[in-house]
Amino acid sequence: MLAPIMKPSIDPSASTWSWLRLVPPPARLAPLVRRIPLAWQARLLDAAMRRVLAGPLASGALDALATRRIGIEVSDLGLRWVVALHAGRMQVCDAGVPAESTVCGTATDLLLLASRREDADTLFFQRRLHLTGDTELGLTARNLLDQMPWEDIPLGLRIALHRGAGLAEAARAAHRGTPIPP
Repeated sequence: MLAPIMKPSIDPSASTWSWLRLVPPPARLAPLVRRIPLAWQARLLDAAMRRVLAGPLASGALDALATRRIGIEVSDLGLRWVVALHAGRMQVCDAGVPAESTVCGTATDLLLLASRREDADTLFFQRRLHLTGDTELGLTARNLLDQMPWEDIPLGLRIALHRGAGLAEAARAAHRGTPIPP
């Protein structure tokens, strides 16, 4: 079950709105982010998956993904990872390992999805997320993650995801000069 989607209320005339216009879009940060070594990225992603997926992995809820390779592509940052479930643990595969199914979206949209501020179906129908490769595998992974109780994710991570997604969404809207939808 998804957590309720909450949008921040930002008054476009407020000084906060002006400040958010100065936050560069993720594409401008891409050259800096891509300099982070893949080994460091993999360690960070491995640690996050270990914390977030500990319960579902222990209960066997993700066994349908065993030995399957799922790609995550952040289009505006030029980042791409392939993750797989091996020996009861989700881990980042070595560079060059092909994914069987890949979900692709902007950093903001993937953050909105991870924070559950936006529903996956909404993002797909608005063509803000793309699924390539084995569609059945991608949908299976999405359904398994959607079934994971939001309360099982560590509180600090939930807060960081929620606030980070709100900031990213507000900055994108400010940069485009559009108000955040209610």
